Amino acid sequence: MRKILRSNLLLFSILITSQLVKAQQSYSLREAVDYAVKNHTSIKNAQIDILSAEARVSELKGIGLPQVNGNVGYTNNLIIQKVFIPAKTFDPSAKEGDVIAAEFGVANSGQAGVNLSQILFDGSYLLGLKAADVYKELSKKTLVQSKQEAAESVTKTYYAILVNDERIKLFGLNVGRLDSLMRDTKALNAQGFVEKIDVQRLEVQLNNLKIEMKNVSRLQDLTYNLLKFQMGKKVEEEIILTDKLADIKLAEVLPEKPQDFKYANRIEYSILETQNRLAELDLKNQKVGYLPRVMLNGSYSYSAGRPKFSDLVTKPWFNAATLGLSIQVPIFDGFQRKYRIVQAQNALQKIKNTFELYENTIDLQTKQGHITLKNAYETLQEQKTNMDLAKEVVRVSKIKYQQGVGSNLEVVNAEIAYKESQINYFTTFYDALVAKVDLDKALGRLYSE
Repeated sequence: MRKILRSNLLLFSILITSQLVKAQQSYSLREAVDYAVKNHTSIKNAQIDILSAEARVSELKGIGLPQVNGNVGYTNNLIIQKVFIPAKTFDPSAKEGDVIAAEFGVANSGQAGVNLSQILFDGSYLLGLKAADVYKELSKKTLVQSKQEAAESVTKTYYAILVNDERIKLFGLNVGRLDSLMRDTKALNAQGFVEKIDVQRLEVQLNNLKIEMKNVSRLQDLTYNLLKFQMGKKVEEEIILTDKLADIKLAEVLPEKPQDFKYANRIEYSILETQNRLAELDLKNQKVGYLPRVMLNGSYSYSAGRPKFSDLVTKPWFNAATLGLSIQVPIFDGFQRKYRIVQAQNALQKIKNTFELYENTIDLQTKQGHITLKNAYETLQEQKTNMDLAKEVVRVSKIKYQQGVGSNLEVVNAEIAYKESQINYFTTFYDALVAKVDLDKALGRLYSE
């Protein structure tokens, strides 16, 4: 009984574990997008860029704090430098031109001290702090853009898989129906009621259908791999999609342009605004370069020089201190800064010109998205009607053929027309889904935290 109980518990735990693993690998569209924006390499790198930007801001702020450096040095003068002094300086009776070579210095010398510098005024530094904060903001917006790009690619691929799933199901139904029809036709041929060519026509059609079904199945495998890649998962992992194509109601996603729509809702436009602020700060930075730069400097040190090294340790050192103020005033730099200002002005003007281009582009994309989605939706309704009609034609032509009042060729043509109507329907369905994604992107609402 104990062995049976243990085996049952083990089996139960295995089943529970497998169900948990399966649950972890199942994704709705929203879950797939959320997984992608957390795990894709490009987004991880964008998050690292934000950390780097924050570190850069802290680095620039550190420039404005007091800079303190300590130094310790020891010098051993192996050969002491000679200084040549006129001999008359010490001996008036010496001949004119005679010199005395005297050693200048000691064999061992040491020094230790602390230096301090502090910016009192620097226009470029103050603007640099503002630019650093704007740069950090730009990094955050770039992260949002990376997330939206990931959301767009994952959504389109997810929809492609849903559409292909339905196509594969219909292929299976068509193959089953044709296979049944061919078996019936073979039986009629064996009895002499139909010609062999009737069987061959159906066999060709069935083989073509099976080949196309295999191709779509292989394409589906590739699309799954693409989705896993876009999500940041390993290609060999297995995933299950929980959303169904039947749950998507396109009639509910035909919105008008919202009244409160702003161009800044588009992350590309918002990034351009940030780049404009950076360009303005760069222009100001070039202009403040004409202002003086004021620095405070100070030092405190000890030094000593002794003939013997041991004396540096046993005998006292002598201290010294300095405190100074330096002002750097630009006077003439060969017009370099003047032309840097011109370049900064041109760069700023280019960005301002781009605003109008972006606004026109967004207006075009928005109108195009509405029209494309509406056309795709209306076309989809027509394709659905055509597919239902083609299915009815297949049913009627098959009945006529079985009753001997229709031809086998009529059945084959009806099957071909039905298959084409199915392809057209699902192609239009996917086009409509893509148009929906493109419209959401144009309106700046494709992805939100």
